[in-house]
Amino acid sequence: MIKKIILIYIFLAFSLQANASFKENIISNLKNTNNIKFFFKQTINEKTEDGECIIEYPKKIYCAYNNLNKKIMVSNGKSLAIKIQNIKQYYVYPLKKTPLEYILDKEYLIKEIKKINPRIIDDKYINFTLINQDNKINIFFNKEDLNLIGWQTEDIYQNLVITFISNIRINQKIDKNIFKLPKMN
Repeated sequence: MIKKIILIYIFLAFSLQANASFKENIISNLKNTNNIKFFFKQTINEKTEDGECIIEYPKKIYCAYNNLNKKIMVSNGKSLAIKIQNIKQYYVYPLKKTPLEYILDKEYLIKEIKKINPRIIDDKYINFTLINQDNKINIFFNKEDLNLIGWQTEDIYQNLVITFISNIRINQKIDKNIFKLPKMN
């Protein structure tokens, strides 16, 4: 019986040490990241869209969707604009009213990751669940390279939004003008 308890203790100690190592390395990786370019696939209530995005910390994002409407989503760090090109619709939201307020803030991510323990999913992904006010955000990192690979949130209409990212390129040269809110036509 004592041998079993010792074995369980040793197993848990190694497991906790591995999780701490993942956490420290993810934090280090985030600290060294200024921007991320990637392809995305986003599912909202069983409807899937894809495209390409650029995140620049803090709180800036530009996404061009591959759809008939040629939707663009951009944040300048304060507001989030969605422009549907072919029908000239334009929506602007305060960034702080969306979960992207937190996802695009690497200092917030680092602070929260320090406080919580990760979950390993399917021995491939590292997940942190962040809860802030009315927002529950699941952030996922690749267990191999510790890069951000996606998130799960609810949008402002309470729809489940799952975003998976791939072909990640970190700290690329980018045109900062893309983060200007689109002009209304």
